[in-house]
Amino acid sequence: MKVEVVRTHLSLFVRDPAHSARWYADILGMHESARGERWIMMAFGSKHHDIALIEAEPGAQQGGLGLQHYGLEIAGDMDTLRRLYGMLLAKGVEVVKITDHEIGHGVYFNDPDGNRLEFFLETDHDDVRAKARFKAAGAPSRHFHLDPL
Repeated sequence: MKVEVVRTHLSLFVRDPAHSARWYADILGMHESARGERWIMMAFGSKHHDIALIEAEPGAQQGGLGLQHYGLEIAGDMDTLRRLYGMLLAKGVEVVKITDHEIGHGVYFNDPDGNRLEFFLETDHDDVRAKARFKAAGAPSRHFHLDPL
């Protein structure tokens, strides 16, 4: 059976949901959509939530298994990506890498708990061609220089 996914969401264990919620609001422009005793739901738009921030057990640490990164495909052009990169730098967000994937460009960065996110600007909008290019190139991830705006 083929699963038809129409939308995704992400749930993260974090040290301090209120602190993380402020960060996600400030950096990603999200808003709080619901709150419980140990969790806060954040949304980009009118959906009930896109990212759930759940309080981790005391002493929890980032591990070697689990989420590698959460990619956020952005609308716009290279100047949009450059402005987002500049905003991350201006706000002191840890930028991990800047990558050319052959079919798009990514700026990878960490949230306050070390969860990695990516602003991804797709550059090849033909899905069939993009899949073929991505596969042929071996899912490339090459560094490139990006000037922040």
